[in-house]
Amino acid sequence: MAIVSILAAMVLYGCNDSILRDKLVDGTTALAGLRARLELYHRHHHTYLTVSEDAVSPCDTIPAGGAGTFHVQCLQVTATAYFLTAQGSGVTQGFVYTTDTRNTQVTAGLPPRWRANPPYPCWITRQGDTC
Repeated sequence: MAIVSILAAMVLYGCNDSILRDKLVDGTTALAGLRARLELYHRHHHTYLTVSEDAVSPCDTIPAGGAGTFHVQCLQVTATAYFLTAQGSGVTQGFVYTTDTRNTQVTAGLPPRWRANPPYPCWITRQGDTC
């Protein structure tokens, strides 16, 4: 009985870890997608800012619900630069990912249970990973 309990706990931990990684990918994928849309917009309009009602910056059309458990924001947006952030909530509380005009990918926050010291110059999505 004890062996079955230990095996069940190991499987449950593995499943939870896999589910968490899937949710973390929501945040990083949202940032990468937003960045791609911003670069395409800039190619056409030569600015990252909204030009008109017909030419709205991707930063002004971010879905209110965010991306999964992540709240995605455009910060410090100018005609020539931007800084994007995805901040986790719920099961992803403590995770903060960023990117910018130069595609600098940073893990700015990790939960205390990961016993890590961010920032890291990459997006960390597995416990124990390094850049």
